[in-house]
Amino acid sequence: MIGANILLRAPEPTDIDLLYRWENDQRVWHLGNTLAPYSHFEIEQFVLNSAHDIYSSKQLRFMIDWHKASEGAITIGSIDLFDFDPHHRRAGIGILIDEPYRRKGLATEALLLLADYCFHTLNLHQIYCNIENDNQESIRLFTRVGYKTCGLRKQWILHNKKWCDELMLQLINPDDN
Repeated sequence: MIGANILLRAPEPTDIDLLYRWENDQRVWHLGNTLAPYSHFEIEQFVLNSAHDIYSSKQLRFMIDWHKASEGAITIGSIDLFDFDPHHRRAGIGILIDEPYRRKGLATEALLLLADYCFHTLNLHQIYCNIENDNQESIRLFTRVGYKTCGLRKQWILHNKKWCDELMLQLINPDDN
């Protein structure tokens, strides 16, 4: 999937070291319910053996490449579909942009590209995300592309020995209304 500035593509073996660094960054473990580090071998096996068939694995990961004319393509993040439910035509979305590339509009473009894929290729009715209530930057990102808050889970996430509320946001396929 190609946008004005980015490309969403399948993970390649050349991404293993980058994914290893991101998946083992303890600062973001609470976002994915991670409790222990991943080995390099586990990341390698994920990349090499992932079926890339969302209907069998119920999840799909794309790498986000930023095309800068002066530097060529730079892999700046990943965006995931998870909990894919073809019967109810919905899936969850998670996104990670490496810190040096945040606040450049690239996550917005990635979310819009993935929404187009979800609605026009997978024929989904809705996509959703779960965000800690105090993560204002992520809330602004998702609401900027049209997601609406549809729920609040009180004291849902234990982070740094403190209970945090979690918002659920969803984007309904405008063609299904």
